[in-house]
Amino acid sequence: MNIHHIAIIVSDYQKSKKFYTEILNLKVLREVYREERQSWKLDLGIGNHYVIELFSFPHSPQRSSFPERCGLRHLAFGVDNVLKKREELIAKGILCEEIKVDEWTGKHFFFTRDPDDLPLEFYENE
Repeated sequence: MNIHHIAIIVSDYQKSKKFYTEILNLKVLREVYREERQSWKLDLGIGNHYVIELFSFPHSPQRSSFPERCGLRHLAFGVDNVLKKREELIAKGILCEEIKVDEWTGKHFFFTRDPDDLPLEFYENE
């Protein structure tokens, strides 16, 4: 078994599309507009590996993250160089938390947020 993809409903499709493609550099694999649902669906990949679906729906309710709620806590991306990735994001105007060290693995990581305040973690690859 493996994880096929992660689906994210966004409040502002164009803003989130720009964030995930131009800021995080995920590749657009397929984009469709579903007229009957008034909904965009954007399939994104890292290289050709399908990982994230972005959806837009009219009038989707906000999901509260704080205090931490039950359910999805965050998305984590593995990167080879945590410091470099953090510097790249900051240079693009993205607010990032300080780099921390995982007390169990000794790996470095940091958090930021997507346009809908979804926590995103960047974690040092093995």
